[in-house]
Amino acid sequence: MLLEPEIASRGMRRIRFIPNIITAFGLSAGLFVIGKVNMVEPGIGIYHTLYVSVILLLAAAFADLLDGAIARVIKAESAFGLNFDSLADAVTFGVAPSVLLLKTLSLEPGTALSFYAMLGSMLYSICGILRLARFNIRALEAREKPDPEQAKKKHFTGLPIPAAALAAVSINLLLASPFGEKYMYLGQEARAILLTTIMIFLGYFMISQWKFPSSKMLFIRLRVFQLLFLTALLAILIFYGFLYFFSLLLTSLSWGYILLGWSLSIARMIAGKTSTALRDFEPDDDED
Repeated sequence: MLLEPEIASRGMRRIRFIPNIITAFGLSAGLFVIGKVNMVEPGIGIYHTLYVSVILLLAAAFADLLDGAIARVIKAESAFGLNFDSLADAVTFGVAPSVLLLKTLSLEPGTALSFYAMLGSMLYSICGILRLARFNIRALEAREKPDPEQAKKKHFTGLPIPAAALAAVSINLLLASPFGEKYMYLGQEARAILLTTIMIFLGYFMISQWKFPSSKMLFIRLRVFQLLFLTALLAILIFYGFLYFFSLLLTSLSWGYILLGWSLSIARMIAGKTSTALRDFEPDDDED
């Protein structure tokens, strides 16, 4: 017969395992994307494949945001959870977008263009994994030597890998969508060069010292009714956009986040180090 303290202890262990279950869901979504695109004939059903893959990556990105938040709330953060989350992100956001790129381009092997696409996709994946390794090291250092000032920072150093993944797949989806085919049509070669260059570009900013906003910047003091009104308005716009302009809205949101990070960092550089404005967004000197 189990005593009450033992029952409570087992219940707490199960609750603390919830963040890892959510992480496993995100990893499964990434693996499903990789498996699905490899079961599709090259050049057939590209838009549908991309559409389903982007939905799954969005779900994985939400899970990635949720698992960390839940772990902090229930005080279930651990070294295992940190490493498991990073390994899952490496597959879901580091490898899956590269596989999607190569599969949807359907380039002839042995050509200069296929080599460039392979190079771009590999660089993106490598930079994403390096970004996660750097994040893990800094997270472990922060756990060993807690810094209250660091906890208040409103930025990420380097472009977060989920944001990079969504930026990469959203522009791919947009170009393959009916809207993109009608208003932004590119030939196969031009499309391959553009998407590959974007992958290299995103890879660089993942390992760079540029700062990008975190969710802590969303805490804005507003009256209750103002907050409710803005929330309802944004929800309506987002839901309508996802229903009728999914690829365009996702591309706008993902690249808007990147442009915001650039704008804040550039504004900080223009203001100079003597100014306290946007000091959190001062790009660091390369130190890794």
